[in-house]
Amino acid sequence: MALISAQNLTIAYGGRPLIEDATLQVERGERIGLVGRNGAGKSTLLRILAGTLEPDGGRIIRETGIRVGLLPQELPRGLQGTVETCIGSGLGSASGAEHTVRRLCSLLELVPEDEVGSLSGGQRRRVLLGRALVSDPEVLLLDEPTNHLDLDGIRWLEGFLGRSSLSLVFVTHDRAFLQALSTRIVELDRGTLTSWACDYPTFLRRKDELLAAEEREWSTFDRRLAREEEWIRRGIKARRTRNEGRVRALERMRRERAARRDRDGDVRMTIQEAERSGSRVIVARGVSFAWDGQPVVSSLEVTLRRGDKVGIIGPNGAGKTTLLKLLLGELEPDTGEVVHGTALRPAYFDQHRAQLDPEASVADNVAHGSSHVRQDGERRHVLSYLQDFLFSPERARQPVKALSGGERNRLLLARLFTEPANLLVLDEPTNDLDADTLELLEERLLEFTGTVLVVSHDRQFLDNLCSSTLVFEGGGRVKEYVGGYSDWRRVVETRGGDPRGSPADTAGRSRAAQDPVRGRGEHGSQNATNKQVGSRRLSYHERRELEALPARIEAMESELESVHRSLSDPELYRGDPEVIREATERARTLESEIARAFRRWEELGQRE
Repeated sequence: MALISAQNLTIAYGGRPLIEDATLQVERGERIGLVGRNGAGKSTLLRILAGTLEPDGGRIIRETGIRVGLLPQELPRGLQGTVETCIGSGLGSASGAEHTVRRLCSLLELVPEDEVGSLSGGQRRRVLLGRALVSDPEVLLLDEPTNHLDLDGIRWLEGFLGRSSLSLVFVTHDRAFLQALSTRIVELDRGTLTSWACDYPTFLRRKDELLAAEEREWSTFDRRLAREEEWIRRGIKARRTRNEGRVRALERMRRERAARRDRDGDVRMTIQEAERSGSRVIVARGVSFAWDGQPVVSSLEVTLRRGDKVGIIGPNGAGKTTLLKLLLGELEPDTGEVVHGTALRPAYFDQHRAQLDPEASVADNVAHGSSHVRQDGERRHVLSYLQDFLFSPERARQPVKALSGGERNRLLLARLFTEPANLLVLDEPTNDLDADTLELLEERLLEFTGTVLVVSHDRQFLDNLCSSTLVFEGGGRVKEYVGGYSDWRRVVETRGGDPRGSPADTAGRSRAAQDPVRGRGEHGSQNATNKQVGSRRLSYHERRELEALPARIEAMESELESVHRSLSDPELYRGDPEVIREATERARTLESEIARAFRRWEELGQRE
């Protein structure tokens, strides 16, 4: 029997149902990734499954005595008290509550005595997760669980949920998180739930095929309907001799066409480019900056050139937004200088949406009270422009405070792209965007010939976009790496560093070292294995393996050096593309194998 069975659910908030005749089974141990466009009703469905919202129709059947935990999308306002009190509120006065709460605080890397109001957004997210987990639920419902988390927090949560035996239903805009965790994809589209027993990339491919088939079927139907409408409208003779069965069939076709739920249009996004900037866009020389004596940036040396797509990676509170403001000239460095190139026209996307007036209408926030905006030199009515970003005329006249998080981010993009720019500075632009809009944003940024500077915790977004990354490595050190998130991670792993989650979070690593539960984290299974075998002497085969490892590592490093030489030869790229692909793949494989060999050498050496 399913843990939760949702049968023929229907719910509406005026107009057409948000969810209509939907059915879903949540089985024990499975992890369901719930996907759909902004406003499709995903959060509503989670609340129905949790029992905090009653549907208009249908029913929910839960296994007797089942416990369900819910992590909401938005951080509740007015969270007060200590961490321990807030987590414990999800348990009540049950016996053993204090021990359970303390164990969760350790697991979630939280200090029980800390005041919730003093915590960062990511830490408060962990508190709410603790409150959802404290009752030891069999089913956990997560609504955008990676919101407010930095890379370290996202990877920690990924590992924690991946090792747990919980049944999960989760909504997320983080495609890497979805791919890592989901065992099944369920899509909510136009009120209907569809289950896809595959991973996320396969779902995207199959969904495209389904939509193409649907479009062909509807096109054929519409042509038939048009022919029948033409027949019924013919002259007197046709009406006298018409077939009554054919008339009834036409009436059925009309009802079927009226009941059809057309798919919402796609966002149409155009980035207006200003005249080209100089070759050097921003040059930082010896830049240092500190808050209250604590270094945020120390001796930064970096040159951004026209066309660069640069990501900024770092834990929450490291100073990523401060770095943006230093590079833009909004903050003066304590030492060093920031020099801007010629003809620079920046546009800035603010993650806190401070540029939006919540009391003003959507249209006024974009057109600043005017009825028109300029796009590619032409005047265009603001309501028409906003329809490109899926704001209907009615929605465009509503105040910004009525919008969801995803809609506000779309609005900020709409506002950003009304002005020509050759430098786009984006601070967490992907939050709450649905997958379709996110992928379109990636495409437009890749096509943009100017320079892009972006802060993001979305690993796939960074991988798809960035030509280089600036990484906070602790103590104000910011280092530049070639490529996106995965490229940075691979380099640090190869060097034997700790790329876990956020870069060089020394405080986090020290906590992990002190916390035996944390030790079973992402690298924890290996650490636990080391502890189990630590007291066991090397076997004969293990000793032979240890003796052979240095030569094996040296041989792989030599081969890797040879492959790198080949890849740096311009002649290679004039030949067979398959040879290039094989060489690139071999380099990646060797880097991974060398890192594993070093870890194995260290493990065996500790037991020698």
